[in-house]
Amino acid sequence: MKFKDFWKRSTSAKISRRPAAATTKTEKTPLLSGLKENIQKIKSDLGNSTDIIFREVRVGKTGENVMGILYTDGLVDKNVITDFIMESVILNSRITEVEQLLTSTHDVVHILKEYVLTIGDVKEIHCFEDLYHSLLSGETIILLDGHTEGIAVNTQGWKDRGVGEPSAESVIRGPREAFSETLRTNTSLIRRKIKDPNLWLETRQIGRVTKTDVAVMYIKGIVNEKVVEEVRLRLDRIDIDGILESGYIEELIQDDNYSPFPTIYNTERPDVIAAELLEGKVAILVDGTPFVLVVPALFVSFLHAAEDYYHRADVSSLIRILRYVGFLIALFSPSVYVAITTFHQEMLPTQLLVSLAAQREGIPFPAFIEAIMMEVAFEILREAGLRMPRTIGPAVSIVGTLVIGQAAVNAGIISAAMVIVVSTTAIASFVFPSYSLANTIRMLRFPFIILAATFGVFGIIVGIIALILHMCSLRTFGVPYMSPFAPLILKDQKDAIFRLPQWAMFSRPRLINQNNVRRANNGPSQKPKPRT
Repeated sequence: MKFKDFWKRSTSAKISRRPAAATTKTEKTPLLSGLKENIQKIKSDLGNSTDIIFREVRVGKTGENVMGILYTDGLVDKNVITDFIMESVILNSRITEVEQLLTSTHDVVHILKEYVLTIGDVKEIHCFEDLYHSLLSGETIILLDGHTEGIAVNTQGWKDRGVGEPSAESVIRGPREAFSETLRTNTSLIRRKIKDPNLWLETRQIGRVTKTDVAVMYIKGIVNEKVVEEVRLRLDRIDIDGILESGYIEELIQDDNYSPFPTIYNTERPDVIAAELLEGKVAILVDGTPFVLVVPALFVSFLHAAEDYYHRADVSSLIRILRYVGFLIALFSPSVYVAITTFHQEMLPTQLLVSLAAQREGIPFPAFIEAIMMEVAFEILREAGLRMPRTIGPAVSIVGTLVIGQAAVNAGIISAAMVIVVSTTAIASFVFPSYSLANTIRMLRFPFIILAATFGVFGIIVGIIALILHMCSLRTFGVPYMSPFAPLILKDQKDAIFRLPQWAMFSRPRLINQNNVRRANNGPSQKPKPRT
């Protein structure tokens, strides 16, 4: 089947499953001509909120033009209002040429924009809905008595966390800067790394109450336009009262809501987003959160780290193999232990079998109950360590793992071998660069333990087959989730389990990118040659 036909079938089926959002057209209320009436309505609609500041100023030498300035305290930079609005209006309006223009024409708003205000981002507003959105977004509103239009000046200046180190993704080698909660700061961090005019940015407001700014970034000419159109379609169909974090967007636009595997990648590192954009993917930034979404997201993306491309190819390949091994250990080691000790003791060497039997002598519970008890206890300890204050969290983990585990073994409730298996599983679950994939392994571990306790190794094999079938059936914005393994694409194996040197990775992923496939024109000819 051709990729074009496959794409049409997958996207059309996806669109047909998603009902269109209910769109209700609301007529906008135009501004009134009187300044006092406008101010009275604004105060009434906003409940006389004390953080809405109003200042009345007279323009010109004679003061025949009355102007009102409104802003939200805490969302604006007061120095900008004082230096570029107040001072500009009071001083520049008294210049003879400007004063003549103000008295000779009725288009005072245009004169203020072109000759008086000395600030860059200025726009006209004509209705109360646009006025409230600008006012509550940190912009300063200028209203004129006798005019039904106003001016919105960008004076945003709230306090933000700034650019710091990533907290959820540790950095060994690479840039140590992370996204913040401010949308414009995040877009600037990406543009610092990709200085290309083809890096396009689209912004829309989502949420009837919060009106959260959501930005879509992609590189024109590299990205697949069908993916961009699908992203726009899914975002425009969101009809909800509020968006407080990118997780809201992730749940509302993902392909399969009932799959434990994440189909949308998220990160707080700008270098990761820049690399994903260069592969032809689309980034979704949400104001108020440092975590940026990336689509489409393949399964291999959750096992790759940014440091894989900063180290040598042989070191990166070895580390990736360790991650895949850790994936298998974290998912199957408890279930394999339960299956072998319960049904298939003949698979163990005699000495090991005797040792395990001696350890289990006096244990009142079967291996299945042991595994469930230890896994639940570890999940509780891990969650407690995350939610407790940072000064207490490590102490809780140490006490839980050492004291409680040793006490359980000494009391004869849990065998020492089970403690070793659960501890190894826990350590292996920390090797994943993506926390989303780690959560998936945490959930799938329990069904495999149940299958092992019920049917033994046969149950584990049936579970693996069902898991592979499910993963191969997943799609992420029209792209097969298990690509480049299923379907098998030999050219893309250069950056799947192994990572070839940079000079060998001269092409982008085939199913993600269809336009500009080649990264470099000379390709393998860039291979370093020894000096003779």
